[in-house]
This record gives sequence, C-alpha cells and structure tokens, in this order.
Amino acid sequence: MLHRLRRLAEATPPTRERVIDLLRAVAITAVVLGHWLVSAVGYDAAGRLTARSALAELPWAHFLTWIAQVMPLFFLVGGYANAASLTSHRARGGDAAGWLRNRGTRLTRPTTALVLVLAGAAFTAQSLGADPGLVRLAVWFACIPLWFLSVYLAVVILAPMMYALHRRFGFAVPAVLVGLVAVGDIARLYGDEAWGYGNFLFGWLAIHQMGFAWRDRRLSGRPRVAVPVVLGGLGLLLLLTLAGPYPVSMINVPGERLHNMSPPSLALLAVATVQLGLALLLRERAERRLHRPRPWTVVVTLNSVILTIFLWHISAAIVVTAALHALGVLPAPEVDTAAWWAWRIPWVLLLSVALAGLVAIFGRIEMRRSQLPPQRFRFAVSSRLRLFVIVAAFLAVAVGLVYNNVWPANSPTRFGLPTTALVAYLSGVGVLWLLARFVQNRD
Repeated sequence: MLHRLRRLAEATPPTRERVIDLLRAVAITAVVLGHWLVSAVGYDAAGRLTARSALAELPWAHFLTWIAQVMPLFFLVGGYANAASLTSHRARGGDAAGWLRNRGTRLTRPTTALVLVLAGAAFTAQSLGADPGLVRLAVWFACIPLWFLSVYLAVVILAPMMYALHRRFGFAVPAVLVGLVAVGDIARLYGDEAWGYGNFLFGWLAIHQMGFAWRDRRLSGRPRVAVPVVLGGLGLLLLLTLAGPYPVSMINVPGERLHNMSPPSLALLAVATVQLGLALLLRERAERRLHRPRPWTVVVTLNSVILTIFLWHISAAIVVTAALHALGVLPAPEVDTAAWWAWRIPWVLLLSVALAGLVAIFGRIEMRRSQLPPQRFRFAVSSRLRLFVIVAAFLAVAVGLVYNNVWPANSPTRFGLPTTALVAYLSGVGVLWLLARFVQNRD
C-alpha cells in the first residue's frame, strides 16, 4: 500500500497545482481535530452517557472558530477540482451525465460503507436487547458528517451549469449568490428560521464558484490583490459580529438567534474571504515545498482516504467512548477545568488510533478503482435519459441523507436510520451503480 502511494506521488504531473490537495488535507484535518477537541462526553444525573459540544460553555473560544471553521476551504477546493475534472472529461468527449455519474459513484462508495455498517450494527444491537433510543442516538452522532455530503451532492449536480455561468459571467455569479445569502439572513433575522434555508445552497455555491475562478487563473496571489482580500474579509467579519447581529462563533452554538454555519451566513462568507486571501498569499511558497517528495507523499496519502477520514471520525469517538464506558474508566471532568483540558491530549490520541484502524479497514473502498464489465455487456441509452436518471439518483441519495439528519436523535428506528431515508439513499446509490456497470457512457 505504501509503495503504491509512493508511486502515485511520483507520477504526479508537473502541471498539477498541488496546493489544492494540501488545502483539502488541512481542511479535513482541522474539522476532525476541532470536533474531537470540543466534544464533552460524560454522564447525566441518572448515570447515562451524554455527549455535546463544549462551545456553549467556552464563550471565550468563539473567536477561535474563525480559524477552526475551515469547511469553506473544502468547498473552495471542491470548486477547483470539479472545474478541472469537468474540463478534462469534456476534452475527452464526455458529457455532463457521464461526469455526474463518475462523481456520484466516487462520493457515495465510501459513504455507503458507513451507512450499511451503521444500519447493520444498529439492527444487531437492538436484536441483542440494546436500548433503541441509545442506539438511535449513537447512529445520529455517527451520521453528523453526512450533512456535508447532502449539501455537496446538490452543489455537484449544479456544477456543470454553474461552471457554464462562470465562464460567461465570471464574478457576477458569486456576487448574485452573496446577495441571495444576505436576503436569506434578513429573512431569518426578521422572520422564521426556515425562510433562510436557501442559504444552504446559495452560501456554499458562492464559495464553490471561487474555486472555479482559482482554476481559471482569475485570482491572483500577488500581495497587492491577496492582502486587500484578507483585510476586506476581516474588516467585514469584525463589522458583522461585533457591531452587527451575527454571533462570533462560526460553529453553531445552541440558543443563538442566528447561526453562521447551518445555513451559511454573510459572516461565514467573510471568513471564507479571509481564508481565500491567505491561501492565495501562501500559494506559491506552498507549491514549491510540495514539489519535495516527502511532504507531497504525505499529502497524497491523506487525500487518497480523505473522505473515509471525514466520514468515520465521529464513529471513532463513539467506539472509544463505548469502550472506556464498558471498562468503567471513562473520565467525565467538568468542561473548561484543568482536568478537562488535560484529558484532551490522551482523548485525541486514543481517537487517532481508533480512526487509523477504521481507515485501515474502510479506506481501501475509497481507493479502489471500479472494474467495468466488457463493452458487450453494456447498453446504449440516450444522453438526455441518462442525465435525467442520474440527477434523480443524486436527489434520492441527498433526500435520504437529509431525511436522516432531520429525524429526531431520540426517535428510535429499527436500523438506526429512518427506513424511508435508508431506502431512498440505497435506491439512489443502486441506480448509480447500475448505470456505471451496464450503461455505455460518453467518456
């Protein structure tokens, strides 16, 4: 495996912009460590296990989320990667349907492993007499990373159209999207929270469009451009949070009137602007360092299992918590005490070991290349029909993930996930698999 990764790193084309892969690795690593560090696991008055984010009890740390909230980087990198792969796919004579099918298969393959393992474990645990409410709660926590995939799938569906708009209208497209985010924020402030749900799409699309601009060299890393971007984003962020109505934390904290993360707000877009400017400033220096074999091999290794790391990092925490609880040695110090902070170090180390084990088991699924059947076993379908079926499959997968996310964490189900959500998800994945195996594609 290591030999294969080393060969993969050595085979990297000289034209590849390696800093994009570095940003992806940094983003996912920061998300994983951030979730682990702010987790507060303990017991309630009745002696039952509890888990929550400690951010609500650490108001002084809310400013730190301006650094720790790096999900915008992932959508920025996603825009770059989608523009690059879409351009390459079309240069080979491929169409939008084929590109979407390839992208969907790559995203859902490691995700399906998580969904099936969770459903099987939940069914088995309840069959053995486990508390259905506790099983559902554990599955709900393990599924937290899936919110990202549901949004990202929607962004991917729109990528061919949004890239065409980018090629024609350039920065006018993200400007319109930012305006829509502002409208959504106003609606949330003065109306119902649901009125701003469009920001789930508009906010991430705006950041994704900037990835297109990076790919097409419309963004300069020169200090006279990048520095004003950083300062402008920081100034807007200070204005919106300190003088305006937006909370300081870029990660949702229970009880706040307005959240910055779910859905994305103008304040989060300001953070994204700062991150974009800093990435542009560091672009050339990082690119030079990444042409050295050792750092580039590390980046390639992380990127080869990047989705697996993201999907299983909460499960790693659940496994460690369950093991320590079963052994009767789970520490439960009060948040923000010396004991709690001291426990962060062994806690992260234990979770890292558990995650490494899970990645060793399931990472091969993400790394594996699909083997297509011989051409004689594949059937021709019109491009328009293929596109319709693929979009429908994407939507089924996204609906299944969203339905599970909004299903109450304390509402037991036989498989840990709502049956409707599980059927919708597996149906969409099944259609994508059948298309990949038996339908001719324009590649």
